[in-house]
Amino acid sequence: MTMDLRVLRQADWDQWYGTLELAFGGVPETPEERTLWRELTRFDRSIGVWDGPDVVGSAGSFAFRMAVPGGSLVPAAGVTMVGVRPTHRRQGVLTSMMRHLLEGVRDRGEPLAVLTASEPGIYGRFGYGIATHRIHARVDTSRVRLVIPEDPSVTDTSYATDGVRIRLSAPEDARAACEEVYARRVTTRPGMLARQPGWDAVPLLDPVDKRDGASPLNCVLAEADGETVGYARYAIRPSWDRRGPRGTVVLRDLEALTPAARAALWRYLFGLDLTSGIDAFSLPVDDPLLQLVDDIRRCDVQVADQLHLRLIDVGDALAARTYAAPVDVVLDVTDAFCPWNTGRWRLTGDAKGATCARTRDAADLALSVRELGAAYLGGTSLAALAGAGRVRELREGALAEASVAFMSAVAPWLPHGF
Repeated sequence: MTMDLRVLRQADWDQWYGTLELAFGGVPETPEERTLWRELTRFDRSIGVWDGPDVVGSAGSFAFRMAVPGGSLVPAAGVTMVGVRPTHRRQGVLTSMMRHLLEGVRDRGEPLAVLTASEPGIYGRFGYGIATHRIHARVDTSRVRLVIPEDPSVTDTSYATDGVRIRLSAPEDARAACEEVYARRVTTRPGMLARQPGWDAVPLLDPVDKRDGASPLNCVLAEADGETVGYARYAIRPSWDRRGPRGTVVLRDLEALTPAARAALWRYLFGLDLTSGIDAFSLPVDDPLLQLVDDIRRCDVQVADQLHLRLIDVGDALAARTYAAPVDVVLDVTDAFCPWNTGRWRLTGDAKGATCARTRDAADLALSVRELGAAYLGGTSLAALAGAGRVRELREGALAEASVAFMSAVAPWLPHGF
């Protein structure tokens, strides 16, 4: 039979999503998860590949706005729900879906496409570079101490830091307050996503079958002068041995508007009864926690890839962000999968803004769109890519100039998956 690629219809969602579950190991998701992801699915941006009556491939995208260096929110297609039935691997199904999706992103005028990868080696051939990393920290709170500068006017140091007090709240009751904090944080770190309608439910998703022995989700708010200035959402996974309680704090997310609020939240988490560790699955690689602990070795920090990014329109994407230092450079870009990007582009910019347009001038740097994706948010330096042979300097001094300009003052980071 001839395989047929078409836009997803609502009536086909269950079959389509079942193919995705099969591609990811065949374990069905919980009813809560399926209900939420169905509500969030953009049917007009989702596609499937049919072989006769069977769905053999699934893919889609969300319409996000992502923070970039300089604080702007840039339209970005969040590519998601990509799966191929095991019987149809290596038959061009994934390539056909990627081509259709990226052409649709271009037609909608979105300059970027982003995704998280089940396996990091899959998407480089489609022009994606690893733009953000995360750290997974397992902190031994029985041995690690927080080193926090104290305000001598504060006497109750158990639950306060520099006038910040914390209180427990039901996660649902605190949803609005947490979202206000999150919204104020988005533009301060490249890679963060502005919440789209319905996405405030994602951090609260807490199916019993996925708790792995942990408690229901908890929420603690940090408050100062009557305003919520931070929050942490977490669960407790109890454990005991012959020495006593050895529970783990499973940290879902933590955001704070001030250093004092952040320190107060970490102090609270470190001090929870019947626990001796914190499992923080996803933190920025420059998270302030690393500067607050007295023994980084006992935090078991591991680094992993996170957001994979692709420039759909090189000119619009490079002009949408600002640059840490003045830059005037001609980039010779190759893009085999989206050939409309191939050619020479002159990028001129600084901390106030940038322009990027096609040029016939001699090139200063040569690289593929994959390297541009890796460097775009400022977390991977062009110099590091050049050291690996993935960027070539054609004009002396151009590499140092561009590498400094592309960097971000804070590490880019993706706050949640999609």
